Order: sequence, then C-alpha cells, then structure tokens
Amino acid sequence: MKANTNRFENTIFIGMDVHKKSFTLCCYTVADDKCWGQTKMDADYNLVPQYIQKAREYYDLDARVVCGYEAGTLGYSLQRFLAQKGITCIILAPSTMETSAKARKLKTDKRDAAIIARCLAMNSYKPVFVPSEKDEEIKRFIRMREDLLKCAKSIKQQINAFCLSHGYKYTEGKNHWTQMHMNWLKKLQFSEIDQETLETYLLSLQQLDETLKRVTKRIEEFAQEDAYRENVQKLCCFNGVSTYTALAIIVETGDFARFAAADKYSGFLGLVPGEDSSSENVNHLGITKAGNVHLRRLLTESAQHYQRGKASQKSAALKKRQAVCSPKDVAYADRCNERLHRKFYKMKNRNKNSNIAKIAVARELACFIWGMMTGNHDRKPSQPDVLPNAPESPHLRFQGETFFFVPKEKGFPRTPFQKERRGWWQKVTIDD
Repeated sequence: MKANTNRFENTIFIGMDVHKKSFTLCCYTVADDKCWGQTKMDADYNLVPQYIQKAREYYDLDARVVCGYEAGTLGYSLQRFLAQKGITCIILAPSTMETSAKARKLKTDKRDAAIIARCLAMNSYKPVFVPSEKDEEIKRFIRMREDLLKCAKSIKQQINAFCLSHGYKYTEGKNHWTQMHMNWLKKLQFSEIDQETLETYLLSLQQLDETLKRVTKRIEEFAQEDAYRENVQKLCCFNGVSTYTALAIIVETGDFARFAAADKYSGFLGLVPGEDSSSENVNHLGITKAGNVHLRRLLTESAQHYQRGKASQKSAALKKRQAVCSPKDVAYADRCNERLHRKFYKMKNRNKNSNIAKIAVARELACFIWGMMTGNHDRKPSQPDVLPNAPESPHLRFQGETFFFVPKEKGFPRTPFQKERRGWWQKVTIDD
C-alpha cells in the first residue's frame, strides 16, 4: 500500500510503543520513506510534547504531526492529554494493523514504534473510538457492578461446597438462595470454628447484596440524567432490555452513527458468523466473538426473554416502559419483539440448538437496536422490482442491474442467481 505523498509530504507520523514504565517513540515521513528519531523515555506524559517539538525543529517547524499508539493499559488518558495540547493522537486497534510475517517473528519496542508510525502513514489500521469522559466513567461504574456479581457468585459456590463437604445437601426446595434456602443455612449445626466460617461467608454475601442494591439504584439514577433519559427509554421498549442493559449499551457503544449499517454493528459485537473459505470450499464457522464481550453477553441474556410468552402478548412491565415513548418507537419495538419471538420458535421447530437460536435472536436484536438509535425505523433490505416485460421473457431489476429468466434445460450450468426451480436469472444488458 502506498501513501498519498501530496497529502502527507509535510507530515510527521510518530509511533509510540507505550508501557507502564517506559515509552518508545519513532518518527516516519512519507517523503523520505524512513524512520528516524527513535528514542526511549520514562512513562511521563509531559515528555511526549517535548519530543514532538524537537522533531519539528529537526524536520520542519510548520510540519503537521500525527501520533498514535496501540490500545492497551493506558486507555484513553494519553490521547486526551495530547488532545488538550492540540496534538492529533490516534489509538490504533492492534488486530487491524497490517504487519508482515517477519515483523511478527522479531519484536522489539523500537520495531513496534516504527510499525505504528508506518501504519499511521499508510492508513493500514482502524482507529479506536474515543468516548466522552462521562460515558467512560459510567461504563467503569457498570463494569464494577459486574465484578461485584462475580464476587457474589464465587461466595455462593464456596458456601455450597462448604456445606457439601460436611454432608449437607439442600433438598427442601427447588431453587437455591431463596429465603427458604437462607433459613436452612442458618439452622445448620457445625463445630465452633466451622460455624464461624459459615457465618463469615453469609455476612460477606449479605454485604455484597446490599452493595449491589445500592449500585443498581445509582445506575438507575444515571439513566435518568438528561444526556441518557430519552435513549434509555427508547431501548427499554424492547423485550428483555432493562434500564441497566439500555444504559450499558449506550455508554459502551458511544456513537451509533459510526456504523454504516446494522450488520456492521452486530459485527462490532462479534455476533456474526465467521468463515474460512478457499476457492470452491466454503466453510462457515461459529460467531467471531470479536469486539465488546460485555455487550455481547448482555444481548444474549436479553435474547433469552424471547423464548418465553407469546409473540402477541406484552407483560405489564413492558407496557409500563413503553408508555413514556412515542408511538413510532413503540411500533418499531413491537415489530422487533414479534419477529424475534417467531424467529426463536421457528428455529426450535426446525430442531435447532437453543443456544444457536439465542445467538441468532441476539444478532437481530442488535440490528433493531441500531435502527432505533439511528432513526432507521423503516429501513429494509433491498428487494427486486419486477419490470413489465413480455411473459415469455420476464425481466426484473435488482440492485441497479437487469436480469432475464432462462427456463431450465438439461445440462444448463448453475449460476449464483438461481431464484426458481424452473430456471435461472441471468444478468444481461437490456435497453429499457
């Protein structure tokens, strides 16, 4: 790939390989097609502008500077610091950077900085979206709740294992961690030290439950702020999307308009199937699982709601959430809810695995969410428009191209435009 020398002839591209204790910087200019100015410095943000000024003094004081670093432990802090100084800084997605096989075998900090600088110049990367500081703060708060849930789950497993190791097995009810189960745990008799161990476990679990309630209430308060209230209410029109899920989708995604189409958004969540094909061998894989793991899990949990109830029925909670939204948004969400209900049961009737059906529903739910947030309520896949032509030679127009129908004959080759068993659609040039 060659860079546009006219556009970048007076631009210095600075690649930064950043770590916790040190930064390695390298300059690259398209006109000279070489890397220069490699240096290693302490991990001090204030040293980076000084290096950039020295690079300008060496090359050209009027030169434009574009610097970048790979997404990693520093997050967005360095990018925001340089943006406040008026310096263009880009965060590169490591999985999208084009590198040679040789570069992958021989890896040093200087080589990594040079690769980043060249990728910036050749535009052989995809940038990481930088959210607002408020969105990032709420995102960290929501993920903190996820960490608390993991801690609570771990303590519950430890309590069950502790009881089972002493020969106690809960058989009085079907579900664990109900009030009946908690009363059963408190009635168990152990030795003095083991009794203290169980009480400490239960006290820790109680404290975590109280903390989770407080955190969940705080998240609901965030959702009622002016910056999020309207969008949260829109997303809550969908079945299985609560206030917590809606706010997480908004702050994790950021700008929905950066996705050109719904399938791009589902690909960002890793819900699209992978493919490993070569020549005539086509091999479809499972979902890519690329992108945002947190959102993919939330949408998968939301998709499980579509295996309960009927397509034409609404729960009282869903009606309450939809009461504050516009009729247009409610109609769009109802169309989604009915379609996904029918899709899940249709796949189950075809003996599809329930997990496969859930992922398929989650993928379409992500597409509907994109449509809701971008205002593409009426956007539908392009459909062919049949043109009025002679019956013996029907024609149609599809995506700007014209096709004519050829009846099936023995030995006639198959084409990718087969629409009916009686024949094929062949692309031709016809004067309208």
